[in-house]
Amino acid sequence: MIIKRQTPNELIELHITNLDKTIEVEGGITLLEVANHLQTELGFEPIMACVNNKYEGLHYQVYGPKKVEFLSKNTEAGRRVYLHSLCMMLYYAQTKTFSGASMRIEHYVSNGLFVTITGVEPTEDNALVLSAVMRRLVQSNKPFVYHIASLTKAMEIFEKQGLTSKVMLLKTIDEIEWNYYTLDDVADSFYGCLAPRTGMIDTFSFSAYNGEGFLLKSFDPANPTTVPPTIQEPLMYRAFKDYLKFNKIVGVSNVGEMNHVVLKGRPADLINVAETLHNHWISSIGERIAERYKKGEARVVLVAGPSSSGKTTTTKRLAVQLMANLLKPVIISLDNYFVDREHTPRDEKGDYDFEHINALDMELLNADLNRILAGEEVALPTYNFETGKRTYRGNTIRLDEGSVLLIEGIHGLNDMLTSQIPDNMKFKLYVSALTTLSIDNHNWISPTDNLLLRRIVRDHRYRGISARESIRRWPSVCRGEDRWIFPFKENADAMFNSSLLFELAVIKDYAETLLSEVPSNCAEYAVAYRLRRFLRYFRQIRPDAIPPTSLLREFLGGSSFKY
Repeated sequence: MIIKRQTPNELIELHITNLDKTIEVEGGITLLEVANHLQTELGFEPIMACVNNKYEGLHYQVYGPKKVEFLSKNTEAGRRVYLHSLCMMLYYAQTKTFSGASMRIEHYVSNGLFVTITGVEPTEDNALVLSAVMRRLVQSNKPFVYHIASLTKAMEIFEKQGLTSKVMLLKTIDEIEWNYYTLDDVADSFYGCLAPRTGMIDTFSFSAYNGEGFLLKSFDPANPTTVPPTIQEPLMYRAFKDYLKFNKIVGVSNVGEMNHVVLKGRPADLINVAETLHNHWISSIGERIAERYKKGEARVVLVAGPSSSGKTTTTKRLAVQLMANLLKPVIISLDNYFVDREHTPRDEKGDYDFEHINALDMELLNADLNRILAGEEVALPTYNFETGKRTYRGNTIRLDEGSVLLIEGIHGLNDMLTSQIPDNMKFKLYVSALTTLSIDNHNWISPTDNLLLRRIVRDHRYRGISARESIRRWPSVCRGEDRWIFPFKENADAMFNSSLLFELAVIKDYAETLLSEVPSNCAEYAVAYRLRRFLRYFRQIRPDAIPPTSLLREFLGGSSFKY
């Protein structure tokens, strides 16, 4: 097959991995033109592509031999593009309907993005007005037009539209040019590419939320023709809200403001305040546990959360606070109860599923817990992540008068784990990095990306695992968490947000070095390259500014806690 344009050009080979076939195209052709010719064979409408293991929009022009995989909207990368395109449509609707307003996409909650629009009352009527404009965009099928401009020109365009957070970001980064999109006369830029046309973004909802903002929902991955239900997540919403208040107090809510602090030589002030806030929250949780303990309750504290959320350091810092409340904490890590590697369950792809509850030796754990709570001295196992074996190294524990048992691990909130312990004897704490820092007002930072970057750094430092392998395992980790962790988070007695405003600026150099080692000829390079592009937004903060008690030390090393 030869795909020609109206203007003849040199023929170039493209290997289409979806079809396992090589075609010839003329130089300068866009991937959208190629996709249009191949759509019948592909069997779906692509929203983007992976070109030589790098994510690209369909505006991408081909000038040399390439390996191309077209991606649907219901792939991980495709869902990101769909959601960014949806946000561009919402911004268009806001500018055309409430021209003096200012939109901010805050965070992900209740199966959607929480959005505030300054100057617009968060009512259902206003949501319907904006939604109607977005529906008209779908019907008119307007193109998202891709542009490249000098950084100066891009700042002029954004300044004219009142996108001050975006302008501040561009003033603090070392770039020569900038990519952006337009819908008619409305310009914006996003972390990643957009869909070719608005007609592709046809499944969404936009509604008032909690009387404080709006909820923008994309399609449901399980059923792409519908939107997911709105679930109530009061604990998570409150945790986000509390941290957003802190952001306003310190004057740092986006990366541009963060970079400004770094360039002014004042990151230590921000670090000290953020670490103090962590101490305050953990102290408050410790006091709640102590109050319940005095009533004859809360003998077992269960600390749970997704991978790399900082459960271990949170547990150790909580133990210090309990000691300050005249209690004696005794810590057990569920990681030490992993079954030997060969007995670990496998997921549908055949990879080890470490997030499955049966990856834990439940029989041994419950036997040990019963003996511990009965006052016996019990020998604790230690799991070696490099060998995949559980061993005993002489570690024993016994609960005395005034002792509190702290159990740390991803399954802590699952009642299957502690079914034999009465509910009033348990205090459940959920830990997660609910990132509230934004790139700019229209580009949020995914907590999932934050957690993955933490994991990449930690796995390399402590477990000898490469960034490539961490990225390869990540989808399985996320699937396991969706099944075994997230459904239980709202059952917690308290939620601790372990994110730190400055952390990505600190781990930037560590992560970039590890990500640069991922070979460009492997599938994991696509995520590695995307994360490297993301980290370029941040000005580096020296890690020696981080105190030894910081939760971030769990990943960087240099902690005063023993792991």
